[in-house]
Amino acid sequence: MDRPRAQLARFQDAFPGYRTEIVEGNVVACPLRPSHARTIYQIWSRLEPQLDPEWSLISDVAIPFAEDFEFCPDLAVIPAAEQRRNLISYPPDLVELVVEVVSSGSVRHDYEVKDRHYAGRGIPNYLILDPLRGHVSTMWNPGTDGYRGRDVVPYGPEVAVESPVGRLMIRTDGLPVDPKASHPS
Repeated sequence: MDRPRAQLARFQDAFPGYRTEIVEGNVVACPLRPSHARTIYQIWSRLEPQLDPEWSLISDVAIPFAEDFEFCPDLAVIPAAEQRRNLISYPPDLVELVVEVVSSGSVRHDYEVKDRHYAGRGIPNYLILDPLRGHVSTMWNPGTDGYRGRDVVPYGPEVAVESPVGRLMIRTDGLPVDPKASHPS
């Protein structure tokens, strides 16, 4: 795990205002908009009170999968004892839930590439919040080619996620939708 961590650490301050990951062996920098950060903040504040004290949230911390794949999920649930270690990267085996917020440059990565890698490592639940379309995709039942269970729900109702950390209820009302969204739900 030291090699992938060292790779991404080199780019840590190189692209201010961009989220940097290693995807398919390439350094990918996606520009962030206010709706991205606002979505993360709202979901964090809605999830955190539901977590038992032994679980904690991290954001934009490296999760190395292989030399060519090092993701920094917008949010991830890991054991609180690990979060308190305050590391720059964590192994994917610790992650119980991943949340990604789609940006215009991350659509393929979030829906296709990360789906396969998160599921392939057995991460039980994956949520994609999409301010470009105004919906959330919930995924569960990980397999080698991706998640076998998935639902797409337009923003508005509360979404239930049955996870190893417990049943999580995620309100989607009031989540930001990009005003330039071409296909809002």
